[in-house]
Amino acid sequence: MRALQHIANGRPPEVREVPTPTPTGGQVLIKVLAAGACHSDEFVMSQPSEALGIELPLTLGHEGVGVVAELGPAASGVEVGEAVAVYGPWGCGRCHTCTTGAEQYCERAGELGIRPPGLGAPGAMAEYLLVDDARHLVPLQGLDPVTAAPLTDAGLTPYHAIKPVLPSLVPGTTAVVIGAGGLGHLAIQMLKALSACQVVALDLGEDKLAFAREVGADHAFASDESAIEAVREVTGGRMADAVFDFVGMQASTVLAPRMVHPQSEIVVVGVGDGAVPVGFLTMPYNVKVRSPYWGTIPELHEVLALARSAAIRVETEVFSLDDAPTIYERMHARQLRGRAVVVP
Repeated sequence: MRALQHIANGRPPEVREVPTPTPTGGQVLIKVLAAGACHSDEFVMSQPSEALGIELPLTLGHEGVGVVAELGPAASGVEVGEAVAVYGPWGCGRCHTCTTGAEQYCERAGELGIRPPGLGAPGAMAEYLLVDDARHLVPLQGLDPVTAAPLTDAGLTPYHAIKPVLPSLVPGTTAVVIGAGGLGHLAIQMLKALSACQVVALDLGEDKLAFAREVGADHAFASDESAIEAVREVTGGRMADAVFDFVGMQASTVLAPRMVHPQSEIVVVGVGDGAVPVGFLTMPYNVKVRSPYWGTIPELHEVLALARSAAIRVETEVFSLDDAPTIYERMHARQLRGRAVVVP
């Protein structure tokens, strides 16, 4: 089969011929219909593979959707031909945390060498994907594979970040979304669909700000120093109740503490090298700061249900497997609108 692989640091990924895997035990072989591209792929390719504990070559793609092609002899719970989305952050399935559905925080994944597809294990940017267990497959139930694939990360990650804050986002409150890209444009829609708050989007470039308004942001401003006064003005001086940072660079993390009020919340989702300084005099009193990761299996079911209800939609651009290497050039140049999806 053909697969897009990260070969070596400093080199663009390549489409190569690799053996088609055969499922054993409880494994399930998926014929891939669509696979999303992500900034996390860029991050993996930019780091020394030995530092990340990843063996190269690595087939990329941690957002996968397809149909069940073959079952291992001990696999159960799905049928050949069933359309499914793949839950990516695999865990051991047996520790206390995994039994709650939060396998992204598995207590033993590191010890057991369990890695997500595309981020350590062979990923979904290929004609076939080997899934370790049927519990990591969620029925599509009529969703379009192209728009469903990004929901497994670009949808699930912001949903997991937003869900705990929803009880605080009552009428009269404000949420700030920094970064209106692949994850941010879905976060804006989720906040509008699930809460009564006003949503302020921050990004660089009028095209991104127009995109943010298009998907539902009440206000959109440049993500620079001027954003602080802009947020102050639209909140009547109260400032934001929650800030969701989908960039995570120092330029964005230094803004967040200056846009909140006491007992609000800052959620850093982006994988940049920034950090929010936490200390007695660094921000208003009793501000909660979190850096969540991906999402739970039950939450993926909920995200797919949101998409079926048309409460959220993913802006996508489709690429063939042959054209997939160009995705990361355009991603680095900030030329993608929404999410890039590879159709093998």
